[in-house]
Amino acid sequence: MNDATSGTLEKKLSRTAPIYACALRCFFLFSAASSCAATAIHAALAEQVGSASGLPIPRYVSLKSDRVNLREGPSKDHRTIWVFQRAGLPVEITAEFEIWRKVRDSEGAEGWVLHSLLSGRRTALVAPWKKGIDAALHDKANAESSLIAKLQPNVIANVRGCDGAWCKVSVESFSGYIQQSNLWGVYPNEKIE
Repeated sequence: MNDATSGTLEKKLSRTAPIYACALRCFFLFSAASSCAATAIHAALAEQVGSASGLPIPRYVSLKSDRVNLREGPSKDHRTIWVFQRAGLPVEITAEFEIWRKVRDSEGAEGWVLHSLLSGRRTALVAPWKKGIDAALHDKANAESSLIAKLQPNVIANVRGCDGAWCKVSVESFSGYIQQSNLWGVYPNEKIE
């Protein structure tokens, strides 16, 4: 390469280097801003709270009564689409509107119920997706510990606590530990004290 070509190349590089440097700075700033925005959105979704209660959404609760009307919308003017007839049944609150809560049951049915018909008491259904397969209730939070009872699918268990892998529950006169993955009414890895 001769000196004339070398000088021309150096001039071009000296003019374009600041442009590339600026472009790289902009790219990194944009990437950082995008990452921060994505983190903030994820955090906001993870920490969403109900407009009426200020409690987390979604969350599990249970039915207070043996007769709870599930409605199409958040008022008594809306048609009843289902009647729950099992006190203690766990449901998941997915939205709130004034004194109404939108709930989902273990089968995916959704509708609105009055908040006064719900309880903060935590219950769970034993493996409703495992038709005909019993779940083991142990005396300790360990699959090798003694078996206390075998619980049939859809049995309602009172949740006393969970460590993220096992839950201490009571069902009628039995009390023991069940794997958290065998319950509908607690979130995976959720800790309950």
